[in-house]
Amino acid sequence: MSGTDIALIIIGALAGVLSGLVGVGGGIIMVPALVLLLGFGQKQAQGTTLAMLLLPVGLFAVMHYYRAGYVNVKATLWLALGFAVGAAISAAYAIKLPDHTIARIFGALLLAIAAKLLILGH
Repeated sequence: MSGTDIALIIIGALAGVLSGLVGVGGGIIMVPALVLLLGFGQKQAQGTTLAMLLLPVGLFAVMHYYRAGYVNVKATLWLALGFAVGAAISAAYAIKLPDHTIARIFGALLLAIAAKLLILGH
């Protein structure tokens, strides 16, 4: 096992902890970590993170939330449908954009979300 393999496991674990705790992880932790710490290109980081989501990585966290009554199954199915369509359309477009453009869009989105949460609350 290489140092990069260990770094990937640690990044995945941190993303998993945040995902289980506050519902985020893939985009907010893994994409920046892959780009900034491991030298991935923006598109490679996004593609790798999306590929990781193909596996049932959140299954164990979801089971806890479901058992506690915190999963709206109908909403989940509709969200998954919208996510699938949106992701397919945007991925086809994103791979044509330069990495720096995607990184700026991503950064602006993170800043907007952070500003809303920090300034306005929820």
